[in-house]
Amino acid sequence: MIDPRGQETLSGSAQSEIFQILRDGVPRTRSELATLTGLARSTVAARVDALLNIGLIRPVADAASTGGRPSRQFQFDGTQHGVLGVDIGATHAHIGVSDLQGTLLVDSEVSIPVSDGPEAVLSWVIDEGRKLLADYPAPDFLRAVGVGLPGPVEHRTGRPIDPPIMPGWDRYDVPGKLTEAFGVATLVDNDVNVMAVGERNDHWPEVNDMLFVKVSSGIGAGVIAGGRMHRGAQGIAGDIGHIWVPEAENVLCRCGAMGCLEAVAAGPAIANTLHEAGLDIETPQDVAAAIMRGDIEAVRAAREAGRTIARVLTTCVSLINPAVIVLGGPIANAGDHLLAGVREIIYTRGSPLATSSLQIVRSRGTDKAAVSGASSMARQHALSAESVEDLIVETLSA
Repeated sequence: MIDPRGQETLSGSAQSEIFQILRDGVPRTRSELATLTGLARSTVAARVDALLNIGLIRPVADAASTGGRPSRQFQFDGTQHGVLGVDIGATHAHIGVSDLQGTLLVDSEVSIPVSDGPEAVLSWVIDEGRKLLADYPAPDFLRAVGVGLPGPVEHRTGRPIDPPIMPGWDRYDVPGKLTEAFGVATLVDNDVNVMAVGERNDHWPEVNDMLFVKVSSGIGAGVIAGGRMHRGAQGIAGDIGHIWVPEAENVLCRCGAMGCLEAVAAGPAIANTLHEAGLDIETPQDVAAAIMRGDIEAVRAAREAGRTIARVLTTCVSLINPAVIVLGGPIANAGDHLLAGVREIIYTRGSPLATSSLQIVRSRGTDKAAVSGASSMARQHALSAESVEDLIVETLSA
């Protein structure tokens, strides 16, 4: 039977079918649920009781009576369970607890280089996660963990693969480490995909085709196509930072190749250019600060970086045909200068049909966008038919 919201094909137990219908937040009576599922009313009543018992739905106001006793309505309740969202960046780790409705309840952040290695970084995540979860002592409160990493991730295993700025992380079993610590499923993706999910869910829910481009220590894109994250065969779709560009033909990239986009247009490359020009700039954060101060050389460098990035994105526009391109990261968020460079090239070189209604904008997300995206990834797993069935079985066995 098909979910009327088009989210997924309903399968498995009747509990899961009923819950997937109620996920849209619309209150429904047992009679309405029986009509939608084709199940007997007695079966629906038993299944509703099971979902009430595990705290995934709650009774709400009675439906309007058409004669006789009014029927009780039931609605999704995401406040009784939660997930952990983890954002691991090049120089920081950020963790947050969210409920299953997507509300961030509490979060914590620390400056820690990812180059310290997986044991050091994940030990902080585990210790801090346990501290945050101490305020939510229900044994079945935590349902999943979502993690974003600043490097390529093999989607099938959740392990980082040859990450250029993550020494010691190659093929490290991040999901296994965190699943063992927290006792729930752990989902891992690269940070740009995670930010793309957070940006879309929080600010562009009606958009089914979107590119999220992060310009920071590297350059990467999260590709949402047809309403779903597109990861590709090995999970590295959107790795545009290592596409060859003529501007970088003789420039060595940190990946070991010559001519990569991020070797001339990412934060460190811009910082190096400005440093060689005599400015006191060392990091992408310094670049962003200089742009915000209105330093003419920094502004000019950001706009030129935007033009270079746009030459790659113009090809992406023809290939993917997004409705929206969102630019994020510290360089993109420091004023509109990089954005202006991107718009200049795409709108003049892109095909008229592909660009006629294309929006190119800065990220609307905050510094919590990556945690929001990681939490969203975990929530999707926690609210799946299989996970709901597992929770029901766990509760009955307790």
